[in-house]
Amino acid sequence: MIRTGIGYDVHQFAEGRALIIGGVEIQHTHGLEGHSDADVLSHAIADAILGALGLPDIGYYFPPGEPSCKDISSLRILEKCQSLCEESGYTILNIDSSLVAEAPKVLPYASKMKEAISSSLKLTPSQIGIKATTNETMGFVGRHEGIAAFATALIAKTAWCQSLKL
Repeated sequence: MIRTGIGYDVHQFAEGRALIIGGVEIQHTHGLEGHSDADVLSHAIADAILGALGLPDIGYYFPPGEPSCKDISSLRILEKCQSLCEESGYTILNIDSSLVAEAPKVLPYASKMKEAISSSLKLTPSQIGIKATTNETMGFVGRHEGIAAFATALIAKTAWCQSLKL
């Protein structure tokens, strides 16, 4: 059985925080506001995986305001999603994602992001797609108020993957 999921996340910029996207710190004037590290890309990927599994979103597993989740690395959130896949008898086949930001330029960091994300999900970097675009100066992203991310996840029953030697 093959399943897909879609994830979306958005965070507004905040002063005095590091900008973490895809598990990588990116040099920028602002970070993103959030209870965790506010890694917008990892959050969208997590929700895509959870959606493919038919499970609740990341807020269910990592509630906003929960003291134990304060400043948590979103790579740990991805590790939890990967564990939930294994427990449910599924294997992640691939992830595709798009970041929407006017600044900073994130594609120079894409290979490092793929390495960090794939390590947390027990995948190879080639199983992770990361693209970026602007919002053509429209809306909150266009006004440099924050960053949005979209992601999809493709999963399949582990036994099926093993039978096909995937």
